[in-house]
Amino acid sequence: MSDLEQTAIERLKAASDMSLRLFEKPLVITYSGGKDSDVMLHLAEKSGIPFEALHSLTTVDAPETVRHVYDTFRRLEEKGVKCTVDRHVQPDGSRVTMWNLITRKLMPPTRVMRYCCEKLKESGAKGRFIATGVRWEESKTRQKNRGEFEILTSKPKDKLILSNDNDEDRRLFETCQMKGKRVVNPIIDWKDNEVLDYAAVEKIPMNPLYCEGFRRVGCVGCPMASKTRIMEFARYPRIKAAYIRAFDRMLEERRKRSLPCQWQSGVDVFHWWMEDGVLPGQEVLDGFEEDV
Repeated sequence: MSDLEQTAIERLKAASDMSLRLFEKPLVITYSGGKDSDVMLHLAEKSGIPFEALHSLTTVDAPETVRHVYDTFRRLEEKGVKCTVDRHVQPDGSRVTMWNLITRKLMPPTRVMRYCCEKLKESGAKGRFIATGVRWEESKTRQKNRGEFEILTSKPKDKLILSNDNDEDRRLFETCQMKGKRVVNPIIDWKDNEVLDYAAVEKIPMNPLYCEGFRRVGCVGCPMASKTRIMEFARYPRIKAAYIRAFDRMLEERRKRSLPCQWQSGVDVFHWWMEDGVLPGQEVLDGFEEDV
């Protein structure tokens, strides 16, 4: 067993013990369908801890990713693991989706206003101890703001982060009376190549999009993935069209509320959102029209 694997498993076991003592429920592995969460599930199985798996349905994942999630959950359920797909159903029976969030928020999701993550990815598993595949290498922000063990509160500035993973810190973490979601990030110090190499050696079934050159398999069109968005929308024109329809409904709602608006149509919003240099009302060359 490599040092990386052993450390990750030790973190999972420690979090599992805390979860069973503090919440009297198993650790929840949050599962996106990407390489990090596939490695996380494998490590959880290898550690021998009791656990559950949770997938938050974003409504903008690639079809291949959705199929991979359901295939993975089917295999886990055959082994007796409880798997849940959170469809974000509200008390009145309605669902929260990317498409109605855009209308409700009156603006597209951006790098700064990431309301989609808050509502579609991070709202599940309340009152539970969760494990995520967050890694420091993914962004400078995560290097500064994430740790091996965390307590996330409604006020981000008040959250507790343990970046020094030792027995004394774990005892302080476990006995902390702070209210909030408890999190462990077992592979936080893994590099991209270490995740992929481990998956290859362990023969972990992966999302098929990685075999087609995808480096990330998150939400299609995510503003945080600026370099790949054009390719994603070329591959998934129906999702592109759904965004444009949602932007049209957003504009309609803004006009109803007499809010200022620099765009005339959902297509204008899409070009602004993509930062592709096309101005509102500007003609687009043949072959580059919007698929609406």
